[in-house]
Amino acid sequence: MQDRVLGTTPAWEKYMGYVRLIHWEAEEAKERAQRIRSADYEVVFEPLNPARVRELRDDPPLAVVIDLSRLPSQGRDLALNIRKYKATRHVPLLFVDGDPEKVARIKDLLPDAFYTTWGHIESSLHRAIAHPPAEPVVPDSVMAPFRGTPLAKKLGIKTDSVVALVGAPEGFEETLGDLPQGVVLHDEAGTSSDLTLYFARSREELESRMGRLAASAHSGGLWIVWPKKSSGVASDLSQKVVREVGLGAGLVDFKVCSVDDTWSGLRFTRREQK
Repeated sequence: MQDRVLGTTPAWEKYMGYVRLIHWEAEEAKERAQRIRSADYEVVFEPLNPARVRELRDDPPLAVVIDLSRLPSQGRDLALNIRKYKATRHVPLLFVDGDPEKVARIKDLLPDAFYTTWGHIESSLHRAIAHPPAEPVVPDSVMAPFRGTPLAKKLGIKTDSVVALVGAPEGFEETLGDLPQGVVLHDEAGTSSDLTLYFARSREELESRMGRLAASAHSGGLWIVWPKKSSGVASDLSQKVVREVGLGAGLVDFKVCSVDDTWSGLRFTRREQK
């Protein structure tokens, strides 16, 4: 079997079928690709870019293998993007390794994908390719990581700014993606921050913190972020409630943002005095 050399003619131009490996660390990807070759499949594992995502639709692979040990949210979003298009919807998805809690959340979105470990990749690949999804699950909410405005830009994170992520869920820095040069992140609300993202879980919690948060809006920018109703996270917050609490603290909202599948946010500023 011939090895694939990065930068040469893509495998799908030379072979009838191939497996696409998604891995976010180049050297480790080479070793993982060899395991797939040992199962008698050609494998392509060059880093992804928008053009290569389109190529997946032009010539779908036999299967897509997504390593979840690094950047699991990006792997999840790519899988959702694959399911979005009819050309790739029936391609078997195999998720490998990863934090059990994060894998469980992906299973909720894509229950018909295959979940395995690198120690069992050969048998899992054979089974997945032999049994592609007949009626693939297509989640209603699809985040397309290679299209649209970057989240950092939507939130107004600027070069050399100091950003407070207060109460942010685990892994949120990954969700933010690439940041402008010189950005500093920390987890304490305060007037020293250029922008504060406060993740609220309940109205009582939000009201108890609103005084200090209002000071953040006076000195910089303030996002109040709450769980979407569709997220499954228990909360008594909604856009209406968050707006009411903000207005009661002398603030006014001027921008709304869908942060990800779980969180929405309103950006506040101080109300102008007439």
